[in-house]
Amino acid sequence: MANLIVENLMKQYSSNLDYSNNEIAIVLAAGHGKRIKSKTSKMLHRIWGVTTVERVYNACKKAVPGINMIFVVGIKAEDVISELGIKENTTYAFQEEQKGTGHAVQVGLEKIDANKFNGIVYVLPGDMGLLNSETLDLFRKKFTSSNYDMMVLTGLYVGNVTENQYGRIIRAKDFDINGNPCPNLSGNVIEIIEYKDILALPDEKPYITEYKGYKFSYRKQELIENREFNSGVYAFKFKPLKELIYSLGTNNAQNEIYITDLISTFNKKGYTVGAVSPAEQYVLIGFNNKSVLKEMEKIARDKAYNKLKNIIEIEDPDDFFIDENVIEQIIEMDKQGTPLDIFVGKGVYIGRGVKLNYNNTFKKNAYLNGSVILGENVTIYENAHLSCYPSQTLTVGNNVEILWGDLIKGNIKIGDNARIESSVNVTGSDEFPTVIGKNVLIKGTSYIFGSIIEDDIFIEHSVLIKKKVERVERKNGEIQPVMFYLPTPKGIDVISDIQ
Repeated sequence: MANLIVENLMKQYSSNLDYSNNEIAIVLAAGHGKRIKSKTSKMLHRIWGVTTVERVYNACKKAVPGINMIFVVGIKAEDVISELGIKENTTYAFQEEQKGTGHAVQVGLEKIDANKFNGIVYVLPGDMGLLNSETLDLFRKKFTSSNYDMMVLTGLYVGNVTENQYGRIIRAKDFDINGNPCPNLSGNVIEIIEYKDILALPDEKPYITEYKGYKFSYRKQELIENREFNSGVYAFKFKPLKELIYSLGTNNAQNEIYITDLISTFNKKGYTVGAVSPAEQYVLIGFNNKSVLKEMEKIARDKAYNKLKNIIEIEDPDDFFIDENVIEQIIEMDKQGTPLDIFVGKGVYIGRGVKLNYNNTFKKNAYLNGSVILGENVTIYENAHLSCYPSQTLTVGNNVEILWGDLIKGNIKIGDNARIESSVNVTGSDEFPTVIGKNVLIKGTSYIFGSIIEDDIFIEHSVLIKKKVERVERKNGEIQPVMFYLPTPKGIDVISDIQ
């Protein structure tokens, strides 16, 4: 039954591949990640507000416009598919049984029509939440400008080598096992050995492998101390990949089909294999536990802070969130040459869809998310909450103050010079939006829903539900205030005093 649900979801959310584009990315998003100790799919953990699998998608689409995408899903498939949704030139493949990365690629390749495609296939892990388009663009250019049939993106591990769980890149040495020089082979990529397979090797016996007619010897400790690791990002020419992917076996410590075995398989068949490293090592980090996920979040936060630190004032570089799209908006505003004078207090959250303006101040723990459009000279005080659903817009005029602990949520328009004091709750729905006029002051423990409040009105300790409050001027020039207005109670007949 579960498989039928996944199959139906894949049909619902998949779109057709565009074979006029000769590049396809297969994203491996089938694993759950037992060590992360969470019911949430590993692919759906967030780095700086965005799921890791969506970050991989975004990097691919930005680096290769129009690229086709195949997401191989498995454990928590329904969650991953629903989160990613329908995307252009993107389809889903289901790895029902987890048999390794090589098997996942086999499953993904089944979605490609070999009669219509003969281009490049990229393979990427779905948990590389710091992977960026610049790295993929570099990787793509290195591969397309070379004559290699396969390329792997490698990194250099920093830290204690015994904590390096990645597969090691094995390269040919200057001399073979018999002392013969190998000048034309030195440095060539021979294979990748997974860390668990290295640990399973005998301590006293060297590991010997053959390449281009030469044999090379490696001590177990030498392999452990090898800092060049496999990132899990590959590029292949489609035909040799399709030819050799099904020849992979399970002769390893995990009894799984490893995609890493393709390197030695390609070499044995006479195909060429290359490797390249990124400009920045942090982009290769994948996570298997909460501590690494936290480290990735810190890297992303530091990157965000460094982009903004000379443009706006951020009170605490270690405790804030500004969505990446909002960051780009701030950078574009700065290019206009006018000082922004934006202040972001400790613990402030500014989510996707928010539009900032000049002289906006956000005090401690203010929260904004959704299509929240701010005017100039707006101050949002401590612990205030402004948000709306995707179909709604919350607009705040110029010179507005929203004070401590206010909840402003939904389809709302607040006019210029309005002041909403502490402990006020304002909501608006699609059917009943709330409109607050200019120069309005709302204070006390007030609640307003779906109402229209005209200009210059003072409201205190009132509950207004689907009401229109008109501006009425007294003979002395004062505007009639609304104070202590409460609607007729309902359900009073079920309430009684306790004797």
